[in-house]
Amino acid sequence: MTNVEKPIRADDRSAGAPMPEPHRAGEPQKSPAMARRAAIAGGVGTLIEYYDFAVYGFLAVVIAPLFFPSDSPGTSILATLAVFGVAYVARPLGGIFFGRLGDRRGRRSALVATVVCMGIACGILGLLPTHSSIGVLAPILLVLVRLAQGFSAGGEVGGAATYIAESAPAHRRGFFGSFTPIGSTLGFAVAAAVVGLVTLLTTDEQMESWGWRIPFLLALPLALICLRVRMKLEDTPEFEEMAEKQEVAKSPLLDVVRNNPRSVLKVVGIAIAMNGSGYIGLTYFNVYLINDLGFSKDSVYWTSAIAIALACATFPISGMMTDRFGRRPVLLFGYLTYIVIAFPAFMILGATGSIVVVGLVYFVYMTLNGVVQVPAFPLFTELFPRATRYTGVSLGFNIGTIAAGGTAPYVAAQLVESTGNAMSPAYWVVGVCLIGTVTLLAIRETSRAALPA
Repeated sequence: MTNVEKPIRADDRSAGAPMPEPHRAGEPQKSPAMARRAAIAGGVGTLIEYYDFAVYGFLAVVIAPLFFPSDSPGTSILATLAVFGVAYVARPLGGIFFGRLGDRRGRRSALVATVVCMGIACGILGLLPTHSSIGVLAPILLVLVRLAQGFSAGGEVGGAATYIAESAPAHRRGFFGSFTPIGSTLGFAVAAAVVGLVTLLTTDEQMESWGWRIPFLLALPLALICLRVRMKLEDTPEFEEMAEKQEVAKSPLLDVVRNNPRSVLKVVGIAIAMNGSGYIGLTYFNVYLINDLGFSKDSVYWTSAIAIALACATFPISGMMTDRFGRRPVLLFGYLTYIVIAFPAFMILGATGSIVVVGLVYFVYMTLNGVVQVPAFPLFTELFPRATRYTGVSLGFNIGTIAAGGTAPYVAAQLVESTGNAMSPAYWVVGVCLIGTVTLLAIRETSRAALPA
């Protein structure tokens, strides 16, 4: 049992539970200015963290033969995408570690630690020798570094979402909360742009020799920028009040498992839908367009960067919609729309030879991803009491991410490889969105409620 007096069981927020009051007694005051600072700091940090994490996905086609040489290009790609998925194995462990740090020592402390770990790991990856230099040791080191990246990333999103939610007024948590998915998704756009620029400025031989290292090494100065931003942050009013009242949980993980298991499962279900659909666009599309459809690397990277960046510009609209209409209706709209467009999207990509049409499909797909991402993050924080919020969100989100996020590009590539049907990944998108839809049936609306104490 936690040492919090009379903890609110956020699991009691079932579909039939009564709506709580919009503001609980004694709730810390949260101004729009405070929320803006938190949203910018959280979003910028998440952007840089996910840039570090995403570069690997965009360089998968280049890295594959360097670390996994094979007579079959498809085999090399599958091995590289498998390592992309391996990084997600460490995410729940990172979520538990940084969640405990954030729930016991403060949200700010954990968010500073995650960016330091990610920056160092990404920089090391840029210095790794390849298979031609050290043989089988090269892919082993690659796996270890990716595990370190996954460990760090495991504490980032849950922490940023918690920090922003605890700093925002209740009626605007959706809007300000949109900066977390803006940061994580825009990180992929920046990664695509950097990889595209390096590809444009180097020959294929230079790219395979040393050019692929540049995007990874850029993580070091970017991490320093993020570190400076986060060092200036104060902790959230929620955590400061909790610490002042000596209500900090002694064992956040044990408390979450004991008191809020249903909330964790709800987060897992929503995270499966969000990540399982999102990573098809963020990672697999690029491999598919280059390897299977024959588009040039630089055109795909730039198209990805532009489409993702433009889609991110629509995310605050989804945030306002979820504040206005609620988390559940917006999420349901997103899931059902994905189910409708999944097969047509792959059909158009396979039939067109126009990079402009590809860009339009990419933009629509990623805009829709904002519809399923943006309501999810404030919803996650609204399912847990503050004493274990960081841990609960991180645990559920990372289990869902390892189940469907890191595996999505590998499963998609394997489906195409085994069936010969380029549209087969659409079945995956439909499946994960059905999981999200079913999960919503167990969650009641939380958008107009105060965060649980």
